[in-house]
Amino acid sequence: MKYAVTLLLSLLPLLANALEPGEKLAPWTLLDQHDQAYSLDAGTHILLVARDMDGAKLVKAALAEQPKGYLEARDAVFVADIQRMPALISKLFAIPAMRDYNYRVLLDREGRVASRYPGQEGQVQWLQLEHGALVSQRAFADAVALQAALEQAARH
Repeated sequence: MKYAVTLLLSLLPLLANALEPGEKLAPWTLLDQHDQAYSLDAGTHILLVARDMDGAKLVKAALAEQPKGYLEARDAVFVADIQRMPALISKLFAIPAMRDYNYRVLLDREGRVASRYPGQEGQVQWLQLEHGALVSQRAFADAVALQAALEQAARH
């Protein structure tokens, strides 16, 4: 019985973060790799969230050959949770390297935004939005599949 109670209590944070279709996402603002602010708004249709470096590498691989403005053309934004990255590493190496990317990376330095959305490490969470409300969500663990989904999003 103690085991069941402990298990249930350990799952509560995950259940509390569960988003339901139709639920409106709380607004937030993050800075990108160029220190430019971006606020989630009703015009965002795709929210990509990477909780760790492996997830961010999937996005990087999926967007490797894409032109500048590729995500913006799909009304998509990418949030990278970098809270576990040592500050010195992010400041001296990681963020300067991101400035060369052809896409915008919204940097969640404290993990306050990415933690609002369900998802697993090593994956990219895709939240499909309409007027700021969740329509559907899915996860990608493969860059090719993510790239194909982004291509499909351009056709809609």
